Parts: sequence; structure tokens; C-alpha cells
Amino acid sequence: MNDTLNVVTFPSRVLIVGLGETGVAAARWCARQGANVRVADTREVPSGLEALRQDLDPTLLEFHLGCDVFAESLLDEVDALVLSPGLAPGMSPVRELLDAAQSRSIEIIGEIELFARALEQLKQQTGYAPKVLGITGTNGKTTVTALARHMLTAAGIKARAAGNISPAALQALSECLDANDLPDVWVLELSSFQLETTQSLRCTMATVLNVTQDHLDWHGTMEAYAAAKARIFGMSDTVLVNRDDGCVMQMIESLGAVNVRSFGRDVPMLAGDVGIETNNGVTWLCMSEPTEFDDDLPAPVKRKKNAPEPQRQAGRMVRMMPADALGVKGTHNVLNCLAALSLARACGAGLAPMLRAATEYVGEPHRMEFVRTIGGVDFFNDSKGTNVGATVAGLDGLGRRFVLIAGGVGKGQDFTPLGPVITKQARAVILIGQDANLIAQVLSTNDVSIDFAANMQEAVTRAFGHASEGDAVVLSPACASFDMFRNYPHRGQVFAEAVAELALEQGEVV
Repeated sequence: MNDTLNVVTFPSRVLIVGLGETGVAAARWCARQGANVRVADTREVPSGLEALRQDLDPTLLEFHLGCDVFAESLLDEVDALVLSPGLAPGMSPVRELLDAAQSRSIEIIGEIELFARALEQLKQQTGYAPKVLGITGTNGKTTVTALARHMLTAAGIKARAAGNISPAALQALSECLDANDLPDVWVLELSSFQLETTQSLRCTMATVLNVTQDHLDWHGTMEAYAAAKARIFGMSDTVLVNRDDGCVMQMIESLGAVNVRSFGRDVPMLAGDVGIETNNGVTWLCMSEPTEFDDDLPAPVKRKKNAPEPQRQAGRMVRMMPADALGVKGTHNVLNCLAALSLARACGAGLAPMLRAATEYVGEPHRMEFVRTIGGVDFFNDSKGTNVGATVAGLDGLGRRFVLIAGGVGKGQDFTPLGPVITKQARAVILIGQDANLIAQVLSTNDVSIDFAANMQEAVTRAFGHASEGDAVVLSPACASFDMFRNYPHRGQVFAEAVAELALEQGEVV
């Protein structure tokens, strides 16, 4: 396949702001299309710099690095500005640059928007028309993305996962074009940051899994954060909603032509929905079907703004599999599996291979990942629990007493929602990091022992001291990691190393 698409309107000069994974992918893609690429980053040596210099023609590249202030001259002769998702548009020095770009009528887009336009060009030139699944939400995005791709593959459907999950969408597309091996389905994990700069993506089905407080330091308000997530519903033929989440349900009220499916903790009533039933002590994943599970979805339903959800016929409830058969545990993962089933179904996957895949999938690293048992106490690494909602969901699914290790950079969150699950199940909370005292103040009204640790090794040792046989020690910080660690995987790695050190101290084989 040709290295470039015949994109007549592709910008001749592009400014890439931010050289992380998506910035590097966007720079490579733009250079691949023959554009001159100007790159700006506040860092002197961004992570992708060396690879970019080695891979691309230096005559097409221009670097402006270590910029405390982005000079307006960066915009000279620029046709489009590609903003990396890690850079908050409302904060200096990005805000001033974006304001200047808007005053010059320079288009501001993101890497996912470039990906969407590339798919449209491929369709026009080659007839390539893959199905696209869009997955966003505060928590569970990566799990649902990976599981949906696994289900599709098990069903014999060629699928590629990309986006926020890594690799970047344009990097994955470039690899597929080079190998002349394009997938039938793109499964895209999309962050609120990415959706802010995306307009023309078309999804076969898209979902907002849930919305709880997160990234308020980036978006400014909860309303702005939710609005960024909701953008995905305007780009989808069918929307999949979490009927337990009031914020998500409000998002579909303003949609005009909409085809709605839902998942939730209760028994599904309307045809096409999925949910949970508990009968005689057994929890089942179940669905509501009109006749056969693999029937085509009905056509979109037209409705006015603020009208109630389109009414579908009540279906016949069918049990699919017991929750205990899943390869991942916890109620939050049952919901993740239900969402993945609905998404894969929208792309034609059959029930049997999807359920088989659900039993095989054991989860992603740093997401309630079992580390080891020491003295009858199980240690779990949930370092990806970077917000309160993720931590609550993970702890709720444990079903036993625990000692929690939490803390870090709170990002302006309200920690009050931790209270109920802490009161109900926690023996103690060990706090680390920048906002440890803030979390302690919030939890002080709960009847639980609160302790502090200066580092992860001390936190693990103190947590083990509070735990009893049969308990769990869980690292689920509810915070970002960058006060003490490079990122959340590094935090999880340090936790696992501290647990291994504790095992040696306790005389156990590592």
C-alpha cells in the first residue's frame, strides 16, 4: 500500500505541541503525508525526541524545545496545530498559544482527529470501511478496550486496539498500512483530553462507562469534564450507556437521532440491554433479547431534546454465564465485561466465542493485580486507581476486609466517597504522598485507624502490621503518582518490590 494517502487538503505545515506518544505519532504521520512539521515542547529532551530525529527526514522537522513560553512566532506559516492530550488548553503556556492560533483562524485538532480523517480518506480511495468502537469513561476504559478486542479476536474478527491504551492510533494505523494488514474493527480507548480535540470520528458504537471526579486540574470543572466525555455520543451510530450512572444518562437527553443500549447492575428489561441477576446465591451475566442474541440492532429512533429514552420492546431475559466464571473478579469487572460484550456484539461477534474469551481474560497490569500472599494476607496492586471512583469500585469488588495504601497528588478531588467502603470493610488506611493529610482529614470522621508512611516500603510494612490472616492489603491510591514516582506503573512496580522485600523478611520464598 502507498506510504501516503492522497489527501489533497492535508496541511503543508503543522505545529505539534507536546512530544509524548501521541505527539510523536502525529509528527510521524504528518511527515508521512509530506507536511513540514514544527514541534514545540516545554521539555528540553522529551521522551520521543531521539526516535523522531532518527526516523524522519530532518529537512521536514523543526524543533523548539525547553519553551517556558510558546512564542506566537511558532504559528507563522502554520496551517494546523495538533495539541497533545497531556497539555491542558486552559493553562499557561498553552492557553496563550491556542488563543493566538484562534485569532489567526488556525485549526486546532488532536491526533485522534487526524486518525479519523485518515480513515475517511482511506474509505474514499480504497473502500476501506472498518467498524470503530469508541470507549471512554473515568474508570474501566483500558479493561473494556482490551477485553472487547479479545472477544472480537476470539470470534474470528480482525481487531486492533489503540488510542489511550497505547499504541497511539496513528502509530497503529501506520503499522497496519506498512504491513498491508488493516483490521476489520478499530477498538479505541479515548480520554477526555483526546475527545476535546476530535470532531469527525465516526463510531459504530461508543460508550461512556461512568463519570466520577477526575482531571479537574485539566478541565477546571466537573461539568467541563463530563461535557468532554459526552462528545463521543455525537460521533456514534449507537450509544451504550451505564444505566446506573446518572451523569451518563443525562448525556443522552440532548441527542437527536439515537440508538441506545445499556448495561447495569440490575436485570435488563429492554431488548438489547445487558445486566446482572442473582438467583439462589449465584450471580449471572444476563441479557434481554427479542428473539436471537445476534439479531441486527434496530434503526435509530428520532426524538426531541429532553425527551425520555427511546422505548424498545421488553425482551426475554437470558442468562449468559455465572460471574464466578470470569477471569477477572469484582462487580466493577462484571460491568466491564457486560460493556465489552455489547461492544463486540455490535461488530458481529457471536455469543459463544465472546463468553469463552471472558473466561480467559485475566485483566491488565496495575488494575487489582494479585501480587502474592504473605502470612495469609493477599497483596493487590491497583496503582491504576488514580481517582476516587476507581478506588471505590476496586475495593467494593473485594468482598473482604482490607488495609488500604492510598495517597499522592489529589488533583482537586473530593475524597468523601471513600468513606462508606472504608467504614464497611477497612481495618486501616496507610497514607503516603503530597495529599496524605487532606485524605486523613476527610476520613477522620470514619471509625478506622489512619497511619502515615514516608515511602512505599514503610507503607507496605505498616499495612501488613494492621492486617489479619484472610485480609487483603491493597495499593489503590485514588491519586496521581508524580509526587513520588515517574508514573502509575512505576508506583505499582515499587509496591511489588516492597512486597517481595517483606516476603523475604517474613522468611517466605520470593
